[in-house]
Amino acid sequence: MVIWDSFKKFAIKGNVIDLAIGVILGAAFGKITTSLVNDVIMPPLGLIVGKVDFSKLFINLSGKEFATLAEARAASAPVIAYGLFLNNVLDFLIVAWTVFLVLQAIERLKRRKDPGAPSTRECPYCTTTISVKAVRCPHCTSQIGETARG
Repeated sequence: MVIWDSFKKFAIKGNVIDLAIGVILGAAFGKITTSLVNDVIMPPLGLIVGKVDFSKLFINLSGKEFATLAEARAASAPVIAYGLFLNNVLDFLIVAWTVFLVLQAIERLKRRKDPGAPSTRECPYCTTTISVKAVRCPHCTSQIGETARG
């Protein structure tokens, strides 16, 4: 029972839930990115470079003839599917670029929210929060400003 209670405390912590949400959103974003690469970017790119479907590009290592990558894989022939690799590299680059842009936006927001100089400080005698302009603590009446002596 002690282990179960410890597990519940661990699982309910905000960090674990945030991580789970991040993984779920990341998987969904990965599907969107894969679709963007395979269905939107690669077809026009293949058309530009000579009507090539990158997902079908492969090097056959078996010595037998196969018309398509699907046929080679169905026959369990060793192949280098470099077209799929190119798709995955492009997929990664898009995800990395998007994460970079999101982090840049977060950094800009953090810089805007920079509060600047503090407007309060702590009285060294009674630890009450007071204005930085105060020369005397309103709580303990100690002199705090430049005229105060040690």
